[in-house]
Amino acid sequence: MAEGELKDMEQFFDDLSDSFSGTEPEVHKTSVVGLFLRHMILAYSKLSFSQVFKLYTALQQYFQNGEKKSVEDTDMELTSREEGERKMEKEELDVSIREEEVSCSGPLSQKQAEFFLSQQASLLKNDETKALTPASLQKELNNLLKFNPDFAEAHYLSYLNNLRVQDVFSSTHSLLHYFDRLILTGAESKSNGEEGYGRSLRYAALNLAALHCRFGHYQQAELALQEAIRIAQESNDHVCLQHCLSWLYVLGQKRSDSYVLLEHSVKKAVHFGLPYLASLGIQSLVQQRAFAGKTANKLMDALKDSDLLHWKHSLSELIDISIAQKTAIWRLYGRSTMALQQAQMLLSMNSLEAVNAGVQQNNTESFAVALCHLAELHAEQGCFAAASEVLKHLKERFPPNSQHAQLWMLCDQKIQFDRAMNDGKYHLADSLVTGITALNSIEGVYRKAIVLQAQNQMSEAHKLLQKLLIHCQKIRNTEMVISVLLSVAELYWRSSSPTIALPVLLQALALSKEYRLQYLASETVLNLAFAQLILGIPEQALSLLHMAIEPILADGAVLDKGRAMFLVAKCQVASAAAYDPPKKTEALEAAIENLNEAKNYFSKVDCKEQIRDVVYFQARLYHTLGKTQERNRCAMLFRQLHQELPSHGVPLINHL
Repeated sequence: MAEGELKDMEQFFDDLSDSFSGTEPEVHKTSVVGLFLRHMILAYSKLSFSQVFKLYTALQQYFQNGEKKSVEDTDMELTSREEGERKMEKEELDVSIREEEVSCSGPLSQKQAEFFLSQQASLLKNDETKALTPASLQKELNNLLKFNPDFAEAHYLSYLNNLRVQDVFSSTHSLLHYFDRLILTGAESKSNGEEGYGRSLRYAALNLAALHCRFGHYQQAELALQEAIRIAQESNDHVCLQHCLSWLYVLGQKRSDSYVLLEHSVKKAVHFGLPYLASLGIQSLVQQRAFAGKTANKLMDALKDSDLLHWKHSLSELIDISIAQKTAIWRLYGRSTMALQQAQMLLSMNSLEAVNAGVQQNNTESFAVALCHLAELHAEQGCFAAASEVLKHLKERFPPNSQHAQLWMLCDQKIQFDRAMNDGKYHLADSLVTGITALNSIEGVYRKAIVLQAQNQMSEAHKLLQKLLIHCQKIRNTEMVISVLLSVAELYWRSSSPTIALPVLLQALALSKEYRLQYLASETVLNLAFAQLILGIPEQALSLLHMAIEPILADGAVLDKGRAMFLVAKCQVASAAAYDPPKKTEALEAAIENLNEAKNYFSKVDCKEQIRDVVYFQARLYHTLGKTQERNRCAMLFRQLHQELPSHGVPLINHL
């Protein structure tokens, strides 16, 4: 056929029909081969003349490529048989890779194309690393669309592929093409009558709104959503309206009354039997209530109700999201042990569940979030080797070009920044600020202010913190507002103005109590105690410390545990000034014990600046107690660290 003319192919299909006729046909109509041949004849009969010509051209190309390959193979065998044998082993190893690379290099049948698209879409959702790279997949899709430009599903996969690389223009282009083809081919209207046409239009508008929302184009998203709502109301499509209501909440979640929309959305979703939407609504409601400072037991009860929905309807993806949400809520409330337990629960659950074709559903966003929390929790406890192992695993699971890679990138930068600050390498910390700002502008500005403060550039740090405070109050980021207030208070007492710091700290304490942020509340109390110590009331500072120290030692970061114990020792020494000599000696020895504990904590996170302060203080106490040998050992350690570290002229004892 390929070496002849077009009429030879037509003759072939005519002869194929005759194979069913006669008293003893060559093929029975109901046999497997018979059904396949009838299916093929029917598909051929439906083709237009231009499509028949395309088919014939593709057949010729296929034949010529095969012939050329066989000639090349023969030549190679004649010229280098030995070399070919050596290559055989390598080719056998690479066969799976090559098969994937040339998965649709030529014209594919409809079934083959559909299988390829569904396989790649499933991989993009569950295990992006196993899918083709964005460039390879786009090449394959372009190849598919060259042979069948009206293949709607290929346009949709192209849209998903462009989303991976954050290409707003190409993803919008592919999405619009998908719905255009869906309407043009009549795929929707065949199954749903005339209703199918309107259905495509309203879902096209809804998807466009979701796309604009993802890229932060909220005004365009709102316009597209209004269009989707209008068409859905005209068609009386309650399911589409429910989806629109959910997206309305996403667009307006910064408004104070947005929870009303969300509650209404959950009720309606339950009424119309949409468990997926109802569950997502409950998850969003819990998240909003957590930021509003509701008690943890009420939130966990709500999540328990949504978990019942997940198990009942086998919504495994939402089970993962729910556990990742619990991890984040426990961390927000400062319960690191509970957060650690939830993160590990998610990891062990995911390792058990295979989705299909050996794909493990552990490359989703919830898995990345849990692993990032795990890395940060380990880093807080000074287990930097374990944290780097977790980050290494994250980098393998989510390569830099994958859509969830930004999560571990930010986590990695933050851990590196904290380590550089602990080590007194402020120039290194400053160089990391740019990377953090690119991933999270608020976090970046806050870290920049911390670096400036550490470098004694107080006025620049104060200006930055004031701007950030106004911005965070505007967008209702309470957690960051409290952190900024604590930094402002530290800036005041480092400028020898502890009295100005007190109202700022009380404001931070009121906020952290109101929003039930236990960990930030404990940190604020720690700062208040330090302010009272500077103002000369160490007894009150000690009683305050007894309130705050328990949650810090139970759930706090190692650095904060060290700071708390160091402050306890300072308060004990300050209080002992009025004691009798025997009682004073006892108090100073207790302070030395606390200083040793603080030093152990600081050593875990390699915080040399704080260790220097501790050994200086210990040397002074040993001198008072007349322990010369211990004093000299501490003095020598202090001298080594003092020569190694920069000194900015800040009084050593006036440092929390």
